[in-house]
Amino acid sequence: MMDILKGKNAVITGSRRGIGRAIVEAFANQGANIWACARKQDEAFIKDMKNIAEKNNVQIWPIFFDVTNETELKNAIQSIRSHKLPVDVLVNVAGIADDSTSFQMTQMDKMKHVFDVNFFAVTMLTQYVSRIMTRQNGGSIINISSIAGLDGTPAQYEYAASKAAILGGTKNLAREFAPFNIRVNCIAPGIIETDMGAQIDEQLKTEILSKVIMKRMGKPEEVANVSAFLASDMASYMTGQIIRVDGGI
Repeated sequence: MMDILKGKNAVITGSRRGIGRAIVEAFANQGANIWACARKQDEAFIKDMKNIAEKNNVQIWPIFFDVTNETELKNAIQSIRSHKLPVDVLVNVAGIADDSTSFQMTQMDKMKHVFDVNFFAVTMLTQYVSRIMTRQNGGSIINISSIAGLDGTPAQYEYAASKAAILGGTKNLAREFAPFNIRVNCIAPGIIETDMGAQIDEQLKTEILSKVIMKRMGKPEEVANVSAFLASDMASYMTGQIIRVDGGI
């Protein structure tokens, strides 16, 4: 263990599974204490977080709220603030994709819901956490976008567009928060072995993988390791960056 995050405290959304859980594990392995955010409370998740914390001798505090519900989000922020600890890192992982294939036939309500989760919820949580970081005069914000936001995708217009919005928001906030020593960066994963990755249509998956020079899907921990680096002081001169973790496309 290098302990590049020792002494830091991080808020991580989407912690239950996939990339979010991998980031929790990577951060704990590097010495960070974590507020692990998930939507619904269950004992299996609490036990999982406890096991990761004990294994790495850190603190992990599970917090449950719907990222699109401002009342629940405010309560979560109050819970975080009650610890009276600095919030050094925010990692916005929680996101959704849907099963739409036709732009012309996708209902607007479905598109709006994807934007609510993938962009507006991220924006709202970042507003609240950045206020804490501004008072501290320091912090690191890491957004998880997608190569779909950079390159487009043959389907899922609303997913690609919402992830592109995160890219633009990252660039903007990096400029706005630089005077407060808050760094804002973004990771754009390619096709990753997660529940969301498993939902991709097989024909589309084959098409994407045909463009990947490493000829395989990525692993959640490969995204998590980049996130841990960006959160650490080793990346202290990096802000406003979009880091592709896509196996080479």
